[in-house]
Amino acid sequence: MLQAQIFIDKGERKDSRLLFRYILEFLIIHKIEGATVFEGIAGFGPNQHITDPHSLFSFDEPPVLITFIDQDEKVRQVLTLLRREMSHGLIITHQVEIW
Repeated sequence: MLQAQIFIDKGERKDSRLLFRYILEFLIIHKIEGATVFEGIAGFGPNQHITDPHSLFSFDEPPVLITFIDQDEKVRQVLTLLRREMSHGLIITHQVEIW
């Protein structure tokens, strides 16, 4: 089994929809068994700027992690199609065992 994790900012958009909602709908259309979205408390990316959306007067977006697991080939196919739809965000994969 292969797990995919997609890191984006909560407020990012694809057309008129929030990107994390767009990705969830994309995964449903492509028959992924299930996915979960996690909202981060704080984080930083390649720019080394700590985003802290819960601090006073902050305009930072909270980081969001979308994760899903399915058969290796299915995850690879879906990520290939998804990457054509979104040009940013960090996507990683790793092998997992389901117990």
